[in-house]
Amino acid sequence: MKKFFCNTWKRSMKMTVKLLGAAFFILHSSFVISCTDTWDDHYEGTSDHVLSGTLWQAIEGNQDLSNFAKVVKECGYDKSLASSQVFTVFAPVNAKFSAEEADALIAQYKTERATVNDDDNTVIKEFLQNHIALYNYSVSSQHSDSIVMMNGKYQTLNSGDFGGSTLLTNNGHYGNGVLFTIEDKVDYFPNVFEYVRKDADLDSLRSFLYNPRFYYKEFDPDQSVKGEVVDGRTTYQDSVFIQRNELFSDLGRLNAEDSTYWFIAPTNQVWKELIEKYETYYNYHDSITEDRDSMIFTNSRLAIVEGTVFSRTLNTDKMLQDSAMSTNAVLYYNSRKYMWGADTLHYYQYNDPARVFSGTQNVECSNGRVMKASQWNIKPTETFMRTRIIEAEGSGSVNELGKWINPDKTDKEHPSGTEEVATSVITLSSSNDNEYYDQVSNHGFIKAEPIVNGEQTKVTFNIPEVLSNVGYDIYLLTAPVAANDSTATEEQRVPTILECYLIYKDQLGQDNVYKGAGGKEVIGEKLGTFTTTPDAVDCFLLASNRKFDVCSYGLKKESEEAQVRLRIETNVAPAQIRRGTHTRTMYIDAIILKPHEE
Repeated sequence: MKKFFCNTWKRSMKMTVKLLGAAFFILHSSFVISCTDTWDDHYEGTSDHVLSGTLWQAIEGNQDLSNFAKVVKECGYDKSLASSQVFTVFAPVNAKFSAEEADALIAQYKTERATVNDDDNTVIKEFLQNHIALYNYSVSSQHSDSIVMMNGKYQTLNSGDFGGSTLLTNNGHYGNGVLFTIEDKVDYFPNVFEYVRKDADLDSLRSFLYNPRFYYKEFDPDQSVKGEVVDGRTTYQDSVFIQRNELFSDLGRLNAEDSTYWFIAPTNQVWKELIEKYETYYNYHDSITEDRDSMIFTNSRLAIVEGTVFSRTLNTDKMLQDSAMSTNAVLYYNSRKYMWGADTLHYYQYNDPARVFSGTQNVECSNGRVMKASQWNIKPTETFMRTRIIEAEGSGSVNELGKWINPDKTDKEHPSGTEEVATSVITLSSSNDNEYYDQVSNHGFIKAEPIVNGEQTKVTFNIPEVLSNVGYDIYLLTAPVAANDSTATEEQRVPTILECYLIYKDQLGQDNVYKGAGGKEVIGEKLGTFTTTPDAVDCFLLASNRKFDVCSYGLKKESEEAQVRLRIETNVAPAQIRRGTHTRTMYIDAIILKPHEE
């Protein structure tokens, strides 16, 4: 495994969602206006075809619509349908929409009203708004239209039916819209996001996706109707709120009716099993008192759902024969290099879709498919459990340089015993005509050497984004001087001897301390001593299946609060320097942590 991994390296990185309401009037007005060129006449009451009164008066006065009218009035929509705003209403008649059904809806509306606002009330969203559209629509025998209802659903309207229900009367133009009567109510077809909320087998997933910390309403002053300014503050006659779900920026707009998604949804039992395991990977140390619980909660659950949503625009039937690209996948090689550290790495995409999708129970939705998974076929190493590549020359990679005690400083500003930096570091690169160009990770490395005679070279590197309780194989890549300077002399191309020390935080946020030579306490666990090879890119396996107690994924100020660090220092004797057989100059290419595989 070591040989294969090292040879491979030698050869070769979150959406506002707007729901329903007045926004659809703006978004679709250009389409809707084309439905009838004479609507201005209708609206002003100058057309001979306009019937007297409002939509509500027409519904209330029709005995065949008394059950529908009862629901409209109890839910407060009678006021809207009597206003100057323009609607199209598709009202089911009493023959198949009974008084008992209407009473049941009213009871449900009243029950939900005690706990949710009207926008989330299922009776309004799934019944009333499923039969009412903003603006006006008319139908002719020549064509059919796909129209947007107030709840955002698309329904088909043609000369004979609406959404699969037979039209009994059509094109009833009134002062504020158009009235159709239909044989039966139109069933509500949930989208992917809505279905998760309805299925008891997906309660655990629903609790996460609908959690108020991610799913909330936000006031939008731009779409709200302004009123007077009172005491220097603007009041609003009509306040518009936008429904937001921060998770959609990671997963995709699962509630978008104009998109098509497949969503692998873990059942409650699978969710429970995964959470028990994944929470151990996000164990932050106790010093993070304010955000610790929240970070464990959020990151362990994102680890499950990221990589489970697939846009059918990208994942066509033909493409799915070879691979499946989730919405979290990075499509381009240069972006992968930026996100993951190498263009050869890829996550959230699967080369064997049949395995990932197998064993699911598929439920068709208005914008795609929910694939209920009672077994989990996505491997952690395909998504969140990633290989960490720390380029030595990368910004923020170096945590600390070696220091020494200067005994000669006696002035007040620099008293005796002052610590001063004893190691210098510069960045070098390998040109594309250099024989080592494709062997050096990211084509760059650092040169570190002592600036004080007699001192060893010491550099400590940050290793960020490490998961807890995950076994890592830790590698160190070094470069030869010739990777930058092909004219380097034989004296410059001699090896060096490196000692590597692993430093990591414990549950209390303290660095690990070990007994060193003579019983002296030292920070860091010695991993071993390694001798570089002249004129070669070396790949040293420092530790195998090494686990850490605490997680550093997503922590801020990583360079200052690194949970894991690697200190590398030379151990070259003065005699070896005098003989010219070794050097205290080291060339560090990269540090790699790869999840261990048996």
